[in-house]
Amino acid sequence: MLLTFDIGNTNIKAAVFNQDKVIEQWRISTDTKRTGDEYFALLRTLFKDFGLNANQIENVVVSSVVPLLIGPFVIVTQRLINKKPLIVGADVFKYLPIKVPAGSEHEIGGDLLCDAVQAWETFHSACIVADFGTALSFTAVDDKANIAGIAIAPGIGTALKSLFNNTAQLPSVPLEIPPSSLGTNTVECIQSGILYGYKGLVEGIVNQMKADLERQYGVSQNNIRTIATGGLNSILSPITQVFDVTDKSLTLNGLYTIAKYALK
Repeated sequence: MLLTFDIGNTNIKAAVFNQDKVIEQWRISTDTKRTGDEYFALLRTLFKDFGLNANQIENVVVSSVVPLLIGPFVIVTQRLINKKPLIVGADVFKYLPIKVPAGSEHEIGGDLLCDAVQAWETFHSACIVADFGTALSFTAVDDKANIAGIAIAPGIGTALKSLFNNTAQLPSVPLEIPPSSLGTNTVECIQSGILYGYKGLVEGIVNQMKADLERQYGVSQNNIRTIATGGLNSILSPITQVFDVTDKSLTLNGLYTIAKYALK
């Protein structure tokens, strides 16, 4: 079995794979103050509570956008299976079907690489992946499996939190589509501004990336697949048709696919 960790700024997504099937997965709050021993104790409890045998784990793969937590999860892996994990980074690029632009090897986030690898593995065509997390990231892949470029904006929840934290009279509101863009009370006004605003942002970036893929790489816009992933990807679903596919498990499945190529 394979254990994967996708370490994000807000949550750590852990999954146990048996062959290519996820048999269990969890979300753990990201906390840079926790030690490797503390994360190991938490993981051991989760394994016990869900009836899993840690002795069946053969390999561990870690993707992290939080550098401070790579060391603790190396400790977790060593205590769990007595060897180091596979860290998603420049050292694994040579094994993958995706090509990373020269000079960007140490800049691209592991989560975005996972998104690109899994999108290509699924569709084998030019694609754009929007990952709705703490940051909202767009990764474009051309029709020759090159990562053509990335755009990053504040995530929807991050923008809402910033608005609430930096204004005196605006309350925190639930991320729900309002009845109309014409807000008639404070809650609906904020929901309209955030969600219809992000609708425009998302559609604008996706359409601009499609145009640039066609202009710079000769990719027909009609052949570009668009995929949404991440914890907040479903929020805009009722008001936009810009995505062909929604796949919340894209990043975790990308970790499995990277392991498949790199651990042969």
